[in-house]
Amino acid sequence: MPLRVLYVDFNSYFASVEQQERPELRGKPVAILPVVADTTCCIAASYEAKKFGVKTGTRVSDAKRMCPGLRLVEARPATYVEYHHRLVAAVESCIHVEQVYSIDEMTCELLGRERQREQALAIAGRIKRTIAGTVGAGLRCSIGIAPNTFLAKTASDMQKPDGCVVIEDGDLPRCLFGLQLRDLCGIGAAMEKRLRLSGIHSVEQLCRAGKLELRKVWGGVEGERVHARLRGEAVHTAPGERSSVGHSHVLPPHLRSREAAYSVLHRLLQKAAMRLRDYHLIAGTLHVGVKYVDGTRRENQIGFDPTSDTVQLLKALARLWREFPQTAAKPLAVGVTLLELFDAACQSGALFERLDARDKLNAAIDKLNLRYGKNTLYFGGAHLALKAAPMRISFNHIPDVKIEGD
Repeated sequence: MPLRVLYVDFNSYFASVEQQERPELRGKPVAILPVVADTTCCIAASYEAKKFGVKTGTRVSDAKRMCPGLRLVEARPATYVEYHHRLVAAVESCIHVEQVYSIDEMTCELLGRERQREQALAIAGRIKRTIAGTVGAGLRCSIGIAPNTFLAKTASDMQKPDGCVVIEDGDLPRCLFGLQLRDLCGIGAAMEKRLRLSGIHSVEQLCRAGKLELRKVWGGVEGERVHARLRGEAVHTAPGERSSVGHSHVLPPHLRSREAAYSVLHRLLQKAAMRLRDYHLIAGTLHVGVKYVDGTRRENQIGFDPTSDTVQLLKALARLWREFPQTAAKPLAVGVTLLELFDAACQSGALFERLDARDKLNAAIDKLNLRYGKNTLYFGGAHLALKAAPMRISFNHIPDVKIEGD
């Protein structure tokens, strides 16, 4: 099978952007934080910090103990989004970017002579040089080249940082045998457990398993797809539809009270409602989660007639919040998620309520906030949190700065 995919994965992306922007951080161990507080967790770490065991999810107090001299940097999502677009443009100048998977990962389709090993490697080298020359030498990437996206992503993880690995048909499956099950995309803790219960304890055993055996482990056709991907076959799946819109925020110490947590939830929901309208969607369920400093977590959700109206969504939040029990534990993090999403064109409206005026109000608020800044107009419940809950970047969502910026 020919080489079809070139996968670009930027190394320690958030930390690398900060090191590119701030020369004094280059060569230093750096941890990126949602808020600067010992009680929160690192959301990214530079390679210098990773050598000490600091990684995503490491508690800041532990990271400081593990890595003397660790530089703590509060995340700047808008800057990371700006660099993302510059990096996509740099790669695009070398080869067409077929799909962007996340803020730091993208794929390119190899065509014609590009599928020859030497030509593909030449493109990879050109990408690295172009990035260094136009965006910054601090933005290193690992590139994987393989017959399909699954193997190309796997190859990009096999040599970091700044690597380039080619997996050809003749290399399979032996080149994968040195990997752990969790090194393969799509195999997390739960799937690893299921594989082990089925007698599959290594990647070599996984590669030697039959199609029907993997179908049984995965509980459906996905097992057959894994079987095909491991052999270099191109497996096409339909693109998934958006299933949720949400935001979460780790609370800084001065906002760790019930009143302030509700205000942050208020602001998060107002942002989510604006995104919902921008996507031309409506939601029928609101989920709210709160994590407390003692490690406990409470969550609840409520259903309603599908809507994108901020007033209706805030009423649902108020009803949910009244059901959250009073507790002595301080809230550490909060999140809202809108579920049961539908195309807004399908909305029929409530029988006994005219929403035309509400639609005009939402449109006016969105327009003014886009033009003059996100806090130009807001519902008063968010007043305590106007400087909280800044833009965040999730794995598979690249924020639109105009919609989600602060």
